[in-house]
Amino acid sequence: MGRTARALALLGLTASAGQALAQAPANGDPRAQMRPAFDRAVKGKTVAWVPLTLSTTIGMIWTRVMRENFERYGVNFVVRDPNFSADAQLQAVNALIAERPDVLIVQNANVSVLARPLKRAMEAGIPVVQVNMMSNTATDAYVGVDNVDLGRTVAQEIVGECGGGRSSGKVALVQGEATAAASLEQLQGAMEVFEREPSIKVVSSQAANWDSNRANAITATVLQQHPDLCATYGVWGTMQQGAAQAVKAAGLQGKVKVYATTDGPRADCDAVEQGLFHKVLSYRSDVQGVQITDAVLTLLQNRDKPGTKQLVYLSNSTWVAGRKDRAACFDLDPPTDR
Repeated sequence: MGRTARALALLGLTASAGQALAQAPANGDPRAQMRPAFDRAVKGKTVAWVPLTLSTTIGMIWTRVMRENFERYGVNFVVRDPNFSADAQLQAVNALIAERPDVLIVQNANVSVLARPLKRAMEAGIPVVQVNMMSNTATDAYVGVDNVDLGRTVAQEIVGECGGGRSSGKVALVQGEATAAASLEQLQGAMEVFEREPSIKVVSSQAANWDSNRANAITATVLQQHPDLCATYGVWGTMQQGAAQAVKAAGLQGKVKVYATTDGPRADCDAVEQGLFHKVLSYRSDVQGVQITDAVLTLLQNRDKPGTKQLVYLSNSTWVAGRKDRAACFDLDPPTDR
């Protein structure tokens, strides 16, 4: 290599080194740049949340946990409450798409109402997180339970208690909203198990639309028709409390086994200890609130185009069969809406 070539090569190396030094952290410690980079990605961003309703413990707890975490990191948190109205939820989501939040979080009323708007949100550059009940559109992240697996798990427990000739084998199912993912998928998982067990007879499968009073009325009628019912299974503990009261009013507490999947409020654990519920399968909505926050923070730090990834944050579930299992429920006070 000639003198001129060597000089040019040295000049190039010196320039590259200078550029690398300029890009490196001033103190030479890359760890020192982690928090500033995080703050640049999330601070001042706007996250919008549209639950099914804020009038239930699960909606309030999700919202409380998210708000506390987002405020800690300087994220603007916008909440719209459709109060169980699918039409109001659709209107809220459409309005928010026009406002262009940095992330949109939804709990779908059913599998179809938000399917197109969520696709449109991602096309507009807004990442979307779905919570506990998915629509027919897959989005950037899902946080929640595997509802099909929950259905299988509860059904297997019921078969163990009621199947094989140990009882009448009669089971009643109490759904939420018939076209909501929780109802459709838990029913799917349960029926996969029940249809393999000839001793089990599903004598009723009705939707109570998340209303404990309706669950009570449905169960009271079923008990009149089938006083030898072995078990009733509801897809949400707060709603299934109505079924438990119907069983108690009929004088069948302890004879008809009441099951539910639950988001983990203390009232459902108390109902187990009081003998109103035989068992509940808890997934703790307060823990889910942290998972939702983590999913949002991941998306805010990720520069991928919305709609190109489908992250999944699955919630664990735990059986609550008595006082020893109280850790599977929580004691958080309902949040004050602000």
